[in-house]
Formats: sequence, C-alpha cells, structure tokens
Amino acid sequence: MSEVRIATRDGYGQTLVELGKEHDDIVVLDADLAAATKTAMFKKEFPDRFFDCGIAEANMMGIAAGLASTGKVPFASSFAMFAAGRAYEQVRNSIGYPELNVKVCASHAGISVGEDGATHQCNEDIALMRTIPGMMVVVPSDDVEVKAATRALYEHKGPSYMRLGRLAVPVINDNPDYKFELGKGVLLKEGKDVTVIATGLPVCECLEAAKELEKDGISAEIINIHTIKPIDEDIIIKSASKTGKVVTVEEHSVIGGLGSAVCDVLSEKHPVQVRKIGINDVFGESGPALELIAKYGLDAKSIYAKIKDFC
Repeated sequence: MSEVRIATRDGYGQTLVELGKEHDDIVVLDADLAAATKTAMFKKEFPDRFFDCGIAEANMMGIAAGLASTGKVPFASSFAMFAAGRAYEQVRNSIGYPELNVKVCASHAGISVGEDGATHQCNEDIALMRTIPGMMVVVPSDDVEVKAATRALYEHKGPSYMRLGRLAVPVINDNPDYKFELGKGVLLKEGKDVTVIATGLPVCECLEAAKELEKDGISAEIINIHTIKPIDEDIIIKSASKTGKVVTVEEHSVIGGLGSAVCDVLSEKHPVQVRKIGINDVFGESGPALELIAKYGLDAKSIYAKIKDFC
C-alpha cells in the first residue's frame, strides 16, 4: 500500500480530460459544483463540451438523457445526495427506463463528506441505484481504480452510476498485476478463516485490519468488490466456501448496499454466516471526516475488533 493519498474524485477529473482528448463524443455536465466534483478540469480543456446546468440536478439528468439520445456519451456529475437522491426520478425514468448511455458520477458520498453534515452525507445511494433495472453501480477504492473505472464506463454501453469520495485515501492498487474489469471482484489477500468483502473507502482499512488479525492467528481473505451491480458471484461463493464466514464492509447503510447484495448471493447459492459493517440505520453528523469514520466504526481499529469478535 502506497503512502500517497488521493481522493477518487481527483482521478475522475483527470481521466475525463484524457478521454476528452481521445474521443470527440464525450460531454460532461455538472450542477454548479465543478470545482468540488473535479469536472472543472474538463471544463478548462473543453469548454464547448461542458454544460453547467446550475443547481438543477433533475434538469441535468434530463439534458444528459437528451445528449445520449443523439449519440453523445454524457458524464453527469454532482454530489451523491443530489445525483442519486434529488434526481432519482429523472435517473430512473429518463435514463434507466429508456436504457440510455449516461454515466452518472457522484462525488462526496458517505460520512467522509465530514463537516457538511447529515444532509449531504448520502449513505443510501448504492441502495437507490442498484434497484434501477439495468443500472450498473461502481465504487472505486482508490486513484488507480477510479481511473480504470472511468475508462471502462466510457466503453460500457448503458446507464451507470459511479460513487466517488471527497476524502483522500491511500493508493492500494499500484502494482503491475492489478487488472480492472467491470463486474469482477479483486482478491487482495488470501486467507482461510474469514472472508472480508469491502468496497470503496474501507478497502484500505480492511487491509490494515487484516494485519492485526494475523497477529491473533486469524487469517482473513480480503476481496475488493468495485462493481456492486452486476456483482461477482463467483469470487464471493468461492471464498465463502473456503472460509465459512463472511464480513462485508462499506461506507454506506447496511440496508441495501454491498452487504445486502452479498447476502442476496449467499442466501440463494451458498448460505453462511454474514456480518455487515457499515452505517447502522442512522443519519451521519457534522465533524472531521477521519473522526466520523472512527466514530461510525469504519476505521481499521474498529473493523479489526468487529471481525475478531465475529470469528
């Protein structure tokens, strides 16, 4: 794991510029938050292909749908609370229902938004988006992964939702063997006693927790699920068959997110005991991001303690 920390929204903005240079059909939309979502990078390079829709997220989704219907490849960005929450109806009816090729890329998700508080800390977006038929849902864990995911979503034809964070996180996928493929999980560490399946920001925390578990004689297998939908059933079932215990970890409500998606797979195809670690049916609060992550039990120390207790 690298000492370098980069927010996934930064890698997203940089990759949009690279894609813009390579493809004339890409267009980018934002809702008066270009500096925060990092789409301002694209705006600077390609002002004629950037559309600031103002504080009108629902309208932005409609415009993105219209652009997609003409053959453009729109990336529409705002905070997760607005892109998935405020504009849900438009995403569902104007993008999902007609199966249009729109990439909804939402930053500032989860409690790591920090001081912006509960109204802006969207812990429900994965649940909302995965219920839309045909909607792909992607949650990159670091800078390397978000760059690969942004490129992969450009190539993917159909509606998609990508969840990005505000907080800078360690780079964990900076190795020559890393391979990104939509719909495929990544085995980060082999183990035999418990399977730990994580997505997004907590993936790096799970790797740190695994080091402490090893000291206690607990061998944890760590899997990064960057694509929540369609989820990689094979890697989940294979690991659960080996360890017999599964823990899911996400910066999202334990209702409807990664944990629920994993339980859907296991309850039908390989029932085992599962413990879900996430936001436990409560709203967040205002405070420094790292302190909130610790308070809500998503730091390495808390994850370690919960997995140890479970085992």
